Amino acid sequence: MGRPRAARGRLVPAPLAALLVLVLALLALPAPPAHAAAGDPPSSVDAYWTAGRMEAAEPVAAKGTGPARPTAAPVPPSHPFAGLPQVGTFFWTDGSNTGRFCGGTVVRSPHRDLVVTAGHCLRSADPKKYLSFVPQYHDGQKPHGIYPVERTYLDQRYYDLGTDGGARWDYAVVRVGPRADGARVQQVTGGFDLLPYPGYDHRDVRLIGYPGNSDARYPQPLDCASATHRYTSTDPAAPGDFLEIPCAGYVGGTSGGPFLVRDFGGYALIGVIGGYHTGGDTPDISYSSYFTLDIALLYLHAVRGDTPAAPRTPA
Repeated sequence: MGRPRAARGRLVPAPLAALLVLVLALLALPAPPAHAAAGDPPSSVDAYWTAGRMEAAEPVAAKGTGPARPTAAPVPPSHPFAGLPQVGTFFWTDGSNTGRFCGGTVVRSPHRDLVVTAGHCLRSADPKKYLSFVPQYHDGQKPHGIYPVERTYLDQRYYDLGTDGGARWDYAVVRVGPRADGARVQQVTGGFDLLPYPGYDHRDVRLIGYPGNSDARYPQPLDCASATHRYTSTDPAAPGDFLEIPCAGYVGGTSGGPFLVRDFGGYALIGVIGGYHTGGDTPDISYSSYFTLDIALLYLHAVRGDTPAAPRTPA
């Protein structure tokens, strides 16, 4: 996790609590955690996720089709591209054996095995078979291999309050196992800094997402450069302040895609498509929950290999 930077490049202090968490994470690290046996073996997920199955997978959530909120600024276009090594797609099959997908981004971590996505992608208790991460997925390819998911960390409030009531916590930190040859994901792809308290106003943000209705046989991710600002929800069912970004064409499937800003290490992750109405009501305006101490705590839990939160059993 890198040093916080302002939108114009000036260093800014993060809240003391967030800094304390980061210091503790770096100074009191446990030994690298043993890889959990609960995940599917790398060879199993690699064999299952053929090009055809990945292409047939459906988005975990769809954006609405309502009218966009009025905006004085033009909506920048997006364009397909071959992707970045650090950005990819989670794939799994649900309880009806339907393939699902959602975006994710590798973040720098001591054990080189963490990926950040939207919480609504993985919140459901529905079975998730062959759950795995494919970095830089495009054109039906797994250019950097495939990594089975071991543990998923969501905020307990997001489980308890749901996707609207808990929209402020719509993010997840996911620990993935090594690929078949033992390499960990960050060793192979590199990673981006995870930046809590980034501020809301950024002039140059890169938004990447995997659309669910591409005309191509095997969809490529979308790329867009735009500016973010604060959006305070007017929906009492989904309260909170969110990052808002105008970018054309971000339909269902783009959930979990990263908001990226430049920093010392190349890019820093300041948001993921989700939050307000699980990412927005139209393809041209997207949202992210605001990263605070809460995501830093999830990161720390994932680094330490703690037991994740889970849906509470009804009384």
